[in-house]
Amino acid sequence: MLKIQAAQIAVTPFQQNCTLIWDAETNRGAVVDPGGDAPRILAALDRAGFTVDRILLTHGHLDHAGGAMALKLALEAKQASVVPIEGPHRDDAFLLSGIADQAAQYGLDGMANATPDRWLEEGDAVCIAGQAFAVLHCPGHAPGHVVFVSKELGFAVVGDVLFRGSIGRTDFPYGDHAALIAAIKEKLLPLGDEMRFLCGHGPGSTFGEERRSNPFLR
Repeated sequence: MLKIQAAQIAVTPFQQNCTLIWDAETNRGAVVDPGGDAPRILAALDRAGFTVDRILLTHGHLDHAGGAMALKLALEAKQASVVPIEGPHRDDAFLLSGIADQAAQYGLDGMANATPDRWLEEGDAVCIAGQAFAVLHCPGHAPGHVVFVSKELGFAVVGDVLFRGSIGRTDFPYGDHAALIAAIKEKLLPLGDEMRFLCGHGPGSTFGEERRSNPFLR
């Protein structure tokens, strides 16, 4: 398990964590939530030195998915192989199809609508760096938000569902605070206090630390 490595690059003015996860032995891995700044992500991939098998999206917000298509095209040209986009749940289709318009409203360049090659649902699995990660559907912040969990590695990528000391926003027209809290308490926290996670903004934590100290979960 020590061969699995991860790194995060803060992208876009929203400082969203784009996560790279790879196997240091096989030099293959995945990119999670390339929200924008594709050239910076490509430079980070060059430094890490691994081949990207797939791009994964936790949800459809522009700061998580706005750079997915540009990264896909660049990687396919560079690697001469198909790099599929997988996720999120299809309930976020309306968000993915509105990225370009929303980016224009914010005055952001280099963002485009994203079209997944595979929608994900609860109970699916995705392969990241040779490891199977379970897919959990965790709506509330976004209707189609998914989380990637490896019990074997004791590690999860949770997007904007849960943060260190906070939770994802639910003040959008489609937000659902009760659904978000239920997903955290019923799907994430039961995975165990030792489970480490990386999130979409800011530093990671463990489920145990958030269960004990996160004011939104008391």
